[in-house]
Amino acid sequence: MQVRLPGAGMWLRSLVVAFVLQVSVFGANAAGPFGTVNVGNWAGGAFSNDETGAFSHCAAAAPYANGVSLFVAQNAAGSWLLSFASPSFRFNKGDTAPIDFIFDGQEQARLFATAGTTNMVTTILPPNVARTFQKASLMVVTTNGSKPLQFVLTSTAPLIAALANCVTRVKADGLSKAGDFTKGAAKPAAAEKQAAAPAGGKPARARSGTGFVVSTGGHIVTNHHVIDGCVGDIKGNLSGEAAMVLRVVSSDANNDLALLQAPSTTTFKDFARIRDRSIRSGDSVIAIGFPYHGILTSDFSVTTGIVSSLSGMRNDSRFLQISAPVQPGNSGGPLFDNTGQVVGVVTGKIPALRIAVATGNIPENINFAIKTGVLRDFLDNSIVPYQTAEPKSEIKTTDIAANARPYTMLISCNATEQAEAKR
Repeated sequence: MQVRLPGAGMWLRSLVVAFVLQVSVFGANAAGPFGTVNVGNWAGGAFSNDETGAFSHCAAAAPYANGVSLFVAQNAAGSWLLSFASPSFRFNKGDTAPIDFIFDGQEQARLFATAGTTNMVTTILPPNVARTFQKASLMVVTTNGSKPLQFVLTSTAPLIAALANCVTRVKADGLSKAGDFTKGAAKPAAAEKQAAAPAGGKPARARSGTGFVVSTGGHIVTNHHVIDGCVGDIKGNLSGEAAMVLRVVSSDANNDLALLQAPSTTTFKDFARIRDRSIRSGDSVIAIGFPYHGILTSDFSVTTGIVSSLSGMRNDSRFLQISAPVQPGNSGGPLFDNTGQVVGVVTGKIPALRIAVATGNIPENINFAIKTGVLRDFLDNSIVPYQTAEPKSEIKTTDIAANARPYTMLISCNATEQAEAKR
């Protein structure tokens, strides 16, 4: 069996060697890849049937932090296929199982998957589901009442275009002329975009994050990357209340901080207090924000953990490393100590896929927040009044969440796809 991976990473090499795409709907004993498909984290190419030598399909794979790898393929007949592979799977070859798909919290489909090996199951995607997969940002799958698996879908539109280009070119020119199938792939039609194009013709899509009020004047702290690339209005709203248009006061890309302000007619019942003492490794922390807004709850969510380290990546002293789970949408949210004082601004999580590719291990519970010293310097430079407070006696997490409700805001806007790619 041939396994040649010119230009592909070691992770794809090991996946192909382990699974070899031996799925009945792909054709037995697939050999390849011939040529390359490299889009974002996806890598693959064209494959032939070892028994006949004929072109079988074009496919690409990407690993996910949940331990499952996705394989997307189009076969020579034009059918789209999606496979789920993991060393932890234990199937009997030929087993079938129903899989429920939810895309972006709305679209839902039930399909049936077949096990081609003990470690991989494959389903045929009907055209409407393939189009939904191409446009979606988040896919959640469950089977037989199992725990849902989440897949953040990135670069799927150019991936689908590259695979379709691969099939067309191989059928016309043969495997011997296989090359870079990403080049020359048709760009997705305007109708395939997830949001209408703003003035200037550049497509945009919805983005959301979190912010918190720090002054009686309605000044709101969030991350720079939450508002970077926004087109049109930036809006903010408290849970259960109407949205208001916010204006940008200042922004610091280097430290990933931004300051917004609510309309002068808006009044807030309360605002956050910033802890005036340094926090220590091992101290408890609480993160509050709006992860996956519109897909999960419309209310804010609360997670807990500890300060794992007093520095971030490569000993960056501007950040705290925390174990409290955070997701897309938590960015810009407040991080509290167990007395209810702000000890940081949630900024993101470790790039798990890149770390997994580099080390072979998937990192867990490694997230980051901007320290209050950096935050206070930013507010001072922006000439914004804010209040500090000494840590008091410990209070319940439920009370911290209740106290934060009057000043923790959902921040939303439409952003250009170029800005989304940059993020």
